[in-house]
Amino acid sequence: MPYKAPEGKGYADVAAHFRALIKNGELAPGDSLPSVTEIRDQFGVAAKTVSRALGVLKSEGLVTSRGALGTVVAKSPLVITGADRLERMEKNGLRYAPGETSSGHRVMHRSVYDPAVCTALDLEPGDEAVIRIRVFRQDDKPTSVGVSVYPPHTVAAVPELADDVRMVKQFDKLYTERTGREVVKGHRTAHARQASQDELNALEIDAPPHSAVAVLVSTVTFHDDEQALGYWEDVYAPGSQVPMGE
Repeated sequence: MPYKAPEGKGYADVAAHFRALIKNGELAPGDSLPSVTEIRDQFGVAAKTVSRALGVLKSEGLVTSRGALGTVVAKSPLVITGADRLERMEKNGLRYAPGETSSGHRVMHRSVYDPAVCTALDLEPGDEAVIRIRVFRQDDKPTSVGVSVYPPHTVAAVPELADDVRMVKQFDKLYTERTGREVVKGHRTAHARQASQDELNALEIDAPPHSAVAVLVSTVTFHDDEQALGYWEDVYAPGSQVPMGE
């Protein structure tokens, strides 16, 4: 695998380069990073710059020292779902990272009353939408629950969204192919809230009845030049390490 990079970078740039490879699934858990000498030569930086960059990655839990193997990617370091998955597929075609799967796929036609979803998709309370749910897993352990909501006009252009099967191609690509309109990802936001019992069950969290379990939730809305097309929400298991960069 090539590790070409512009010369004259600082330690933050070196760390960002390998962070991106890990996030995109191009470096899998257990893979070795190049040696300090190789990184130094490829980036045109001093050895201390490389050491500092590796120290940053270690502090983030992304890599670890493994004796004769040098610096290797840590096991299951990041949870990648939602909009980041689209970006990863765009860059390298990887739907899943090594060891990653999904389960619990469900497709439902439901009336929508959630104020945040109605506002994001310009729906009136009670309007019908298609809701798709799946649980992402790493080494068969649930890491997040992904929920996507699509209004009728999106489903009209991409009827596969209403089928109770896994999509073979991402909705934004299908929508653009069929309408000629570019799909734009909105600003992703995150907040903490109490998990619902359904979310606890999906994440296989055995909590005492009526106990409060906090989870991180990220949301993003997709648009074309005329209207909102979809609302995605990801609910992450407690303790998950989630990259939040755009």
